[in-house]
Amino acid sequence: MNIACVQFDIAWEDKAANCAKVLSLLRSTRIPRGSLALLPEMFATGFSMNVAAIAEEQGGATEQFLAKAARELGIFLLGGVVTRGAGGRGRNECVVFSPEGKLLARYCKMQPFTLGGETACYEAGREPIVFECGEILVAPFICYDLRFPELARAVAPKRPHLMIFIANWPNARLHHWPRLLQARAIENQCYVAGVNRTGNDPRYQHSGRTMIVDSHGEILADAGDKECVIQAQVDVPWLAEYRRAFPALDDMRCKE
Repeated sequence: MNIACVQFDIAWEDKAANCAKVLSLLRSTRIPRGSLALLPEMFATGFSMNVAAIAEEQGGATEQFLAKAARELGIFLLGGVVTRGAGGRGRNECVVFSPEGKLLARYCKMQPFTLGGETACYEAGREPIVFECGEILVAPFICYDLRFPELARAVAPKRPHLMIFIANWPNARLHHWPRLLQARAIENQCYVAGVNRTGNDPRYQHSGRTMIVDSHGEILADAGDKECVIQAQVDVPWLAEYRRAFPALDDMRCKE
């Protein structure tokens, strides 16, 4: 299955501008129909703590945009959204829509970023998920989740073919990003896609390095620091053969 990752400079709290940028990048890139395309964390607003201004109800305008774009392009489309949680706090989520524009899955970030003020503004998700996407199983995560390997390990017994980490990962710790993505791929014997943004917001600078990694930790595609769309294939038969020849996941003692 083809995976496409969209890296761009997110306009601060400007949903219309960001949706227009995403659609332009998707339309101008030759993405095969049936592909899975991935957008960064909070792609429509940037990593904002202004929940009152940016949060939407489930099924709101940003999700409607994703559904419409998925239908137009004939792709699976996953992006980060902000919805309303309990007690005035938000939920930092990702949602994925089918080529028919149907909602396939919804995941809420389990590890809000305390240093960035996220814990005070957003409630934490309760559990990781795995969803079917065409011929593959996918486990989605969001940004800071990447630093907690137990989250990815919790779904490893379900044998996802691909783990996704959508992010607003800052320059200050950018050198951690590829290493952690490679570690998650190697230890869970799966492909990993990490989707970051470029540009600056009021607090952080971002230099991208969106990438797709195979189960050996080899980088198949790397966006560098430019606005672009990168693509690579999840080779299901190749991954199945690798897992058969080296069945490390079968030796996990704690599988739930």
